[in-house]
Amino acid sequence: MSEYSLESGEVHVWRIELVQPDDVLDGFWTTLGADETDRANRFHFEKHRRAFVAGRGFLRDVLGRYLNAKPESLRFYYGSYGKPALNGEHIHTRLRFNMSHSHNLALLAVTENNQIGVDVEYMRADFATADIAQRFFSPAEVECFNALAEEERVAAFFRCWTRKEAFIKATGKGLSQSLDSFDVTLAPEAAAELLRVDQEDASRWFLSDLDAGGEYAAALAVEGKVSKIILK
Repeated sequence: MSEYSLESGEVHVWRIELVQPDDVLDGFWTTLGADETDRANRFHFEKHRRAFVAGRGFLRDVLGRYLNAKPESLRFYYGSYGKPALNGEHIHTRLRFNMSHSHNLALLAVTENNQIGVDVEYMRADFATADIAQRFFSPAEVECFNALAEEERVAAFFRCWTRKEAFIKATGKGLSQSLDSFDVTLAPEAAAELLRVDQEDASRWFLSDLDAGGEYAAALAVEGKVSKIILK
């Protein structure tokens, strides 16, 4: 079976380095849509432009292989809160995807039929503070965070942050959905789990951490059952 074939309930997660040589980026430029090239050209710093082109180019390349389509033929539309989905001739495809990037790394999660969200974060200790947790986490999460030993807090902060971001990306509501309106696990001994969400059944959602390597934390959220996660 092709590595670009999905079995029922399967999720593929692609790890993408955003620092790429000129020849790779030159090829990606030719596949981008007009809106993407316009956006790329608006970046003030060259490194940000190159990272954007690498991310969008890989996105088109990988999705094109699943769809047996040319990368430049893909069309996208964006939901009310900015979540991308396939459009044009592939608007009725079963393929669902979500992408996240941080620092020099991007993750692309792909599945069929079910809504999906992924988040990756470069772990900065200066960001993982009690003040930021108090501002964005739910009361239950703040209580758990504050109860941890100091040396456990940075990892716990980013476990919580990536799990929450993956969930709101999966729902398609983005930051219109308050981060303190639901609870996730974050303690070192606790498996990734959505514990509570306002006006919704939390058990409908699958939550998992991902091994992004190095100084990164990452998480995946999927609506429905997941049979297997394959890291590419």
